[in-house]
Amino acid sequence: MERLLIVSNRLPVSVERRRKKLTFVPSTGGLATGLASLKHFKKFLWIGWPGVNKERIKGEEKSITRKLSAKGCIPVFLDRKYVDNYYYGFCNKVLWPLFHYFPIYARYQNNYWEAYKLVNQIFASAILKILKQDDIVWVQDYHLFLLPKLLKEKKPNTKIAFFLHIPFPSVEIFKLLPWREEILKGILGSDLIGFHTYDYVEHFLECVNQIFGFENIMGEIHQGDRISLVDAFPLGIDFDKYQSLAVSTQTKRELKKLQKRIRGRKVILSISRLDYTKGILQRLEAYERFLEKYPEARGKVVFILVAVPSRMGVEEYQNLKRKIDETVGHINGRHSSIDWMPVWYMYRSLTPAMLSAYYRISDVALITPLRDGMNLIAKEFVVSKIDKKGVLILSEFAGASRELGEAIIVNPNDREALADAIKEGISLPETEQKKRIEIMQNRLKRYDIKRWVKDFMDTLEKIKTIQKSFEIKLLTQTPLKQIKTKYNSARKRLLLLDYDGTLVPFASKPQEAVPDRQLLRILKKLATNPQNKVVIVSGRDRFTLEKWFGKVSAGLVAEHGIWIKEVEERWQTIETLDKHWKEKIKEVLEHYVDRTPGSFIEEKEFSLAWHYRNVPQELAEVRVKELKEALFHLTANLDLSVLDIKKGLEVKNSSINKGRAVSYWLKRRWNFILAMGDDTTDENIFEVLPENAITIKVGLAISRAKFNIPSFRDARKILKMLLK
Repeated sequence: MERLLIVSNRLPVSVERRRKKLTFVPSTGGLATGLASLKHFKKFLWIGWPGVNKERIKGEEKSITRKLSAKGCIPVFLDRKYVDNYYYGFCNKVLWPLFHYFPIYARYQNNYWEAYKLVNQIFASAILKILKQDDIVWVQDYHLFLLPKLLKEKKPNTKIAFFLHIPFPSVEIFKLLPWREEILKGILGSDLIGFHTYDYVEHFLECVNQIFGFENIMGEIHQGDRISLVDAFPLGIDFDKYQSLAVSTQTKRELKKLQKRIRGRKVILSISRLDYTKGILQRLEAYERFLEKYPEARGKVVFILVAVPSRMGVEEYQNLKRKIDETVGHINGRHSSIDWMPVWYMYRSLTPAMLSAYYRISDVALITPLRDGMNLIAKEFVVSKIDKKGVLILSEFAGASRELGEAIIVNPNDREALADAIKEGISLPETEQKKRIEIMQNRLKRYDIKRWVKDFMDTLEKIKTIQKSFEIKLLTQTPLKQIKTKYNSARKRLLLLDYDGTLVPFASKPQEAVPDRQLLRILKKLATNPQNKVVIVSGRDRFTLEKWFGKVSAGLVAEHGIWIKEVEERWQTIETLDKHWKEKIKEVLEHYVDRTPGSFIEEKEFSLAWHYRNVPQELAEVRVKELKEALFHLTANLDLSVLDIKKGLEVKNSSINKGRAVSYWLKRRWNFILAMGDDTTDENIFEVLPENAITIKVGLAISRAKFNIPSFRDARKILKMLLK
């Protein structure tokens, strides 16, 4: 029976000791509510830390486990020292500030990292004890970055998904992390990786590309023998729950209390955890500027500031609390009158009914974090507006701003603009308020928490289907043995081998991809066998191939088929070619080299290649599109083709390709033909070969080849196998 295992740092139920008694307190949250709606899962379990240190429950672990199991929860118990260094240390003093663009607060201590690794291993051990064959494991958030890889190594066939609930930073910020490679490898153990917005998706893909060189096709990352899919899934809320809560008896009771105290004034609401990422101080400063800039508003508005206590064991949070207290005191001391206090400040949590009442009574919600993964407060405010009257002022740096475009979108660091936005918010006509709220409500109703979960799970099934399609073509031991048997029984064998990416890895500079001794030894042994004909089919120029493989006794094909050379014979072209076009095309390529740092031109006798292997992927994608369009216009009336090569574009004569070149050898009769290549240009070879030929694509990409192998290492293993 298929089960869903939700894994997060904390369980949706917390264990607390009160007056020497253990109590179980349920957590409220969008994720827990949404997962309860998964009807098609007969069962799902939630795995996480119960919120209490092992030292405080010594001897009671079994009893706690039994009680939590009845609620569908599996506890992972942690010692206090691990909680201190893993949670308060690495999670809150390294990952949290860095991923929210506060690198100045990051503390790169090795003891934090060691604790983080250990806790991730503890979680992995707890999951592996209960993991069944058909289970789906869904790992939540930054506390468990390493977990997917730990699980995938032990259970490679398990469906593993990961979702990050905070922002993923740009590559420049992420590279500050000393353990960046380990973090990325951990996440890449997942089959599906989800983020709130496409900005975060792009940041992650760029980090993977720059640090590991892994490319992606429409979010599919090809990493060795596996494919992971990366996509955006904006987290929704339980629409019906918040609408029902807004008209509940408890909320109406709280609303009446507030109305008596507000006495008809306009209400500006700010609710957030007390955190330096939330922009609370900037909000207060903007409100004071609003009072200075628009003095007619004094006495007619009230700013309700709710700061929910958070991580007060961390020094930065203690300092922030002190500054907020001082700023509130300053504003109230300077601007208040006998019957009016400009800021109502509460440092506490609110009950659901109280929170809903504050949403309903507010004319403006000021949600302006400096950086936020999503921000569900903004969505809750919009959904709670039963009368559809109210204005949302939202930071452009909150993930929710991508969905709630009808809000007043602001830069939270611009005090003047924020003060003006408050003025606009309290002055916006009711008809316009209702129009905007209604549009946002309809959108949030369509994409609620249930839809979010369904989309995520459907996409997980999609990537598993894609993976299986490649697994079918993956060259395993059984077909390998069959290839070896066919090879041994054949008298005349043809081996067609691409070079870059097939026999050697790609180098940052083409001239650095020199064949090593091991490869030359393998090729020489194969080529000196009188029953074999080895042909190196490359995009390299003929002089480089002659230099590298002149003593191998192999046939050579250069410049993707323009030049061919038989052993101990001269180079020849298939047909007479014109190269007068090169000067004009080269001017265009040079222009793009100037505009694209890291790119370069490789000039050959009858072709030109523009390489972008050292260019950040985001910039490369833009430039490739631009250059393709420019080259297609230039070559429209010429007998030229623009080829997509590995991390580059190449311009050459249209009538020439690798398939046509190898046809030179296909005129003879062969008992055994093997072709291996990794590039789109190698597809021309696979296309012209007879049906009984063995064709192998290096890399997990769609191909005409019959088989796929993960990398050049596997290609070498196959060649070594043939020698045995």
